[in-house]
Amino acid sequence: MTTPTQALQLILGRVRPLPARLLPLEQVLGLAVAEDLHSPSTVPPFTNSAMDGYAVQAADLAEASEAHPVCLQVLGDLAAGGVPLCAVGPGQALRIMTGAPLPEGADSVVPVEDTTRGGNWVETTRPLRAGIHIRLAGEDLRKGQLLATAGQGLRPGDLGVLAAAGIATVSVHPRVRVAVLTTGDELVDVSEQPGPGRIRDANIHAVCAQVTACGAIPVPFPRVPDDRATLLGVLRQALEADVVLTTGGISVGDYDFMKAMLEELGAERIFWKVAQKPGGPLGFWLLDGKPIFGLPGNPVAAMLMVEEYVRPALRKLMGFSKLHRPEAEAALEDGWTGRTDQRTTFLRVVARREADGLKARLTGPQGSAILSSMLVANALAVVPEGVAQVEPGGVVLLHLTEEAEDH
Repeated sequence: MTTPTQALQLILGRVRPLPARLLPLEQVLGLAVAEDLHSPSTVPPFTNSAMDGYAVQAADLAEASEAHPVCLQVLGDLAAGGVPLCAVGPGQALRIMTGAPLPEGADSVVPVEDTTRGGNWVETTRPLRAGIHIRLAGEDLRKGQLLATAGQGLRPGDLGVLAAAGIATVSVHPRVRVAVLTTGDELVDVSEQPGPGRIRDANIHAVCAQVTACGAIPVPFPRVPDDRATLLGVLRQALEADVVLTTGGISVGDYDFMKAMLEELGAERIFWKVAQKPGGPLGFWLLDGKPIFGLPGNPVAAMLMVEEYVRPALRKLMGFSKLHRPEAEAALEDGWTGRTDQRTTFLRVVARREADGLKARLTGPQGSAILSSMLVANALAVVPEGVAQVEPGGVVLLHLTEEAEDH
């Protein structure tokens, strides 16, 4: 069987970012930029007041105090958006509002709360030094300054900076549309009361949520019965999306038709089965370059496969440069005992940071159908092949599934 490392390499080696699109700023939050972005302008474009107050020459106020107040002639008022019509000379002041251009001759602003106004004069008892309460031209952004690198996801702060720089449209990779199919005669809707031999379909909700959390767009399909003709028709519709995810139907049972149906449609099988638990029966196909993932039907195994293999692939398709969750070593406090075989084991754990390092505990029973083990899990502990036991306090590698990709 393919190892987890090999499987991920095979997947990522065969997916390419979707073609970039030029979108308005209000539509690019969370998307990856397709090319480096540089500021086309200087911000702020002119030196301006950071306070409501009076534009002055600081030298006039160097010795101001309660015992020796300084009185300055007021030349007029300047509102934000206005243009200074006069220069400020020694012994003079110009009433100025926040954001208004600093007039020629002035080098500082006295906050209005530190002054007393009387007619065409203003008095202050506070000493002042040059450069106080002003924003220098270009102190925020320089023309040509790098604002974002290709592959970077755009955050709210990034959009604010781009807007300030005058960038109204951005070349980004679009969100991936992911068709999600769940198969099996035993499945019923979450709103239904399951009859004998039936269970509620948790996979459609869990997997779609994972796709959404990744920044992609899930396209859920109605549950597909274990019927070849129905499955073939639904697959043809699903292939209109950018990626297809199926759960169930890819094992070796009499009613597991997925592999045969995909290959009947002309899909190229890249691999089937990964040497891991839970989740061994993972399949990956390409059809006209379109990725198709066959996930196991057990809900924990399906979610784990999405986290470990599908999520990095979706991020690459969406043009992100960072594909993988952070990794860290931790002490597994309760230890673990399994079987010695040639499969990698993924354990659901709760990780926490303490003064002496990262600690982890199992979330409970680790069966591939025990979905409640995901309730509090914030990491996956990776136990290498051939290791059947981790002693209490033994060191394990964690994939930190609640933290943003960092490498």
